[in-house]
Amino acid sequence: MKNGPFAGASTKQQKRRPVEKKRLSAGYTMNNNVKFIRGGAAYFNRMLQMIDEAKHSVHLQTYIFDDDGTGSLVADALKNAAKRGVKVYMMPDGYASKVLSRPFIRELRLAGVYFRFFEPLVRSKYFYFGRRLHHKIIVTDTRYAMVGGLNITERYNDRPGYKAWLDFAVWVEGEIVKELCTLCWKTWKGFPAKTGALPCEQEYLQAPSIPGASSRVRMRINDWVRNKHEISRSYIEMLETAQSHVVILCSYFLPGETFRKKLSLAAKRGIKIKIILAGLSDIKLAKYAERYIYDWLLRNDIAIYEYQGNVLHGKVSVCDTTWLTIGSYNINNISAHASIELNLDIHDENFAAGVEKVFEDIIEKECIHVTRAMLVQKRSLLKRFIWWCSYQTVKGLIYLFTFYFRKKN
Repeated sequence: MKNGPFAGASTKQQKRRPVEKKRLSAGYTMNNNVKFIRGGAAYFNRMLQMIDEAKHSVHLQTYIFDDDGTGSLVADALKNAAKRGVKVYMMPDGYASKVLSRPFIRELRLAGVYFRFFEPLVRSKYFYFGRRLHHKIIVTDTRYAMVGGLNITERYNDRPGYKAWLDFAVWVEGEIVKELCTLCWKTWKGFPAKTGALPCEQEYLQAPSIPGASSRVRMRINDWVRNKHEISRSYIEMLETAQSHVVILCSYFLPGETFRKKLSLAAKRGIKIKIILAGLSDIKLAKYAERYIYDWLLRNDIAIYEYQGNVLHGKVSVCDTTWLTIGSYNINNISAHASIELNLDIHDENFAAGVEKVFEDIIEKECIHVTRAMLVQKRSLLKRFIWWCSYQTVKGLIYLFTFYFRKKN
């Protein structure tokens, strides 16, 4: 991979300054195993296996949990775990998962599942104010965890005649799981200043040692209420310290001014940047807004690829075939400033090389390369106006994601 399609860094670029090494190593746990999972059935099969094999505890927190076929499959596994004595804690976001019916929730609780919606700061019959729980995580026995961008609903799962939305997750075991378990407890308890003793520590001590665990992993959080902007900083680190290339796969890509400046500076110093974006989006307004900035990206020598399968929903970025960040964080101001987001940064060259290979295959087999000539050919004055209007509209949507008035029924 070092001599592959992303090669090209100069000898001068390859010599990292000590301060860069320090930044890239800060906050990592050292002994972990990791596996990359390309969504769909592979993701849900792994989740069901984790729940079925759990002996002590299960924490499941997600943005969207639907009571459709996939949601019912996961819910049944959670109920079965609770019935055999496992402590099961389920927390979906109170806004995005409001489709859950009362009978569905009642059955979970009757089976012994501890169920709670993540609520905003302030709510009433007519308005809502506060951040949303956007991260997607499952932790079992403080031994295994899975973090990614997939919600629990049919469109993220492979079904007969239906290809799941493109999304990714990472399965982990090792030191990082204790931190993820602690995060789940703090979220469950409403982020109190003091939590006291948590079961995570005792469960982690009971877990067997992991031979050959070598991946360095750190937990990264964005949460404007708690003044945490760690994922945003990881992306800035990636662009500032890259030596040869960065590959970004992202849904709802609408970077703010700081991120765009860092992209431009990285490209100017010779970093090859490839961005894989959705060709088909579930939110047309967001796709039109994305296309408004295509011209700026191309002027800055940033390559654009549009995925032509089903909807692209993943959020993964890889740097220099060395490290990557993966999770729930979209590169836009809603993720940066409005929602609670969770990513994992993984420093493991073999793992990063494998993820890059997946991306290369997606680019080669499932994407269209958006060139300047193609953009000029397809962009009429009307389309340009629609894209501009969409861009201006989406920029203001951050306020609707944290504050809106409920409509009367």
